[in-house]
Amino acid sequence: MDLTQLSCEDFLSRLASKAPAPGGGGAAALVGAAGVALGNMVGNLTTGKKKYAAVEEEILALNARAETLRKRLEALVQADADAFTPLAAAYGLPRETPEQQARKAAVLAEALDGACAVPLDIMDACCEGIRLATDYAEKGSVLAVSDAGCAALFCKAALQASALNVAINTKLMCFWNGSKMGSNRKKSILIRRTA
Repeated sequence: MDLTQLSCEDFLSRLASKAPAPGGGGAAALVGAAGVALGNMVGNLTTGKKKYAAVEEEILALNARAETLRKRLEALVQADADAFTPLAAAYGLPRETPEQQARKAAVLAEALDGACAVPLDIMDACCEGIRLATDYAEKGSVLAVSDAGCAALFCKAALQASALNVAINTKLMCFWNGSKMGSNRKKSILIRRTA
């Protein structure tokens, strides 16, 4: 089932349930998509107005970027659920014998790596969403500047939530690998952006 096809009410009911997905990652992607959509609204409220004729082409370009980014974040809602499935299965593997423990550690390491990939993509998209919201605030209708601000805050919240998922999953990688994880430049840069 594609989570993005659920009604808002059904999505939130499923989020509140015992179902393994959606979880924090899917919710973060949805919040990021809502932030980008809010920025896009600012652009749509700006276009066609004489007062903003000088920035019309820039706003139209921002709107095109925002629509693409929103769709990317919408897809990441489902991608996060899909990435979590192997991780949930890996947690259920037996670990009574040394062989089972080694297999579980290997499977978990791979599943955790996959589970980090989607939140990293969400973080990257949310950074772009914040840049778009800033541009909308600077160039868009002054009547909708609060919406541009909300757009940035939604994207920031989604960025921080995704950074938390990455931080926890990478700590679990260390635990299951039994060693310190090597630094990943992209992960550390994106996590620092949330501060």
